Amino acid sequence: MQIVEIKGYFYLGKILRPIGIQGKLLIYLDVDDPYQYSGLDAVFVYVGGNLVPFLIREILMQPGKQAHVTFQDVDNVDQIDMLTGAALYLPVEALPELGENEFYYHEITGYMVVDHEYGELGTVEKVLEYPMQALLQLRRGKKEILIPVADEIITAVDKKNRIINIKAPEGLIEMYLE
Repeated sequence: MQIVEIKGYFYLGKILRPIGIQGKLLIYLDVDDPYQYSGLDAVFVYVGGNLVPFLIREILMQPGKQAHVTFQDVDNVDQIDMLTGAALYLPVEALPELGENEFYYHEITGYMVVDHEYGELGTVEKVLEYPMQALLQLRRGKKEILIPVADEIITAVDKKNRIINIKAPEGLIEMYLE
């Protein structure tokens, strides 16, 4: 399954598989804190190239960023099979508010990264998420620069001007600019 970027929406997770024959589905929530979404009333499911709203009858949180979900009016095997593997989305307005220097990865694409010593390094192309560390992927000319997402490195985030200020550890930037 490929995650599709949809303006005004963010990727929440995906439908993994049916549970039993009563219309219950196992979903994976690709978020930092899945319990923030335990009270969802509805989600948008990406089906056939379109976002289709589904009302949630019941959601039961499970370990490992998973939940059991029952949608209203989804109660037969054909409907469930059609939804299995589909991506889940929510409007960006549904995202919890963050503090001043906090950000969601999807919102910083295109931000300029400025190092206190080297100045403008490049714009964020995307955030690479690895189990132990997320990295900002920047492009400076033909060179790629990877910056760890860490409080010790990111000193300020200016959302109005779309700038991320960093203080890179000694040797990190030099490694890419040689």
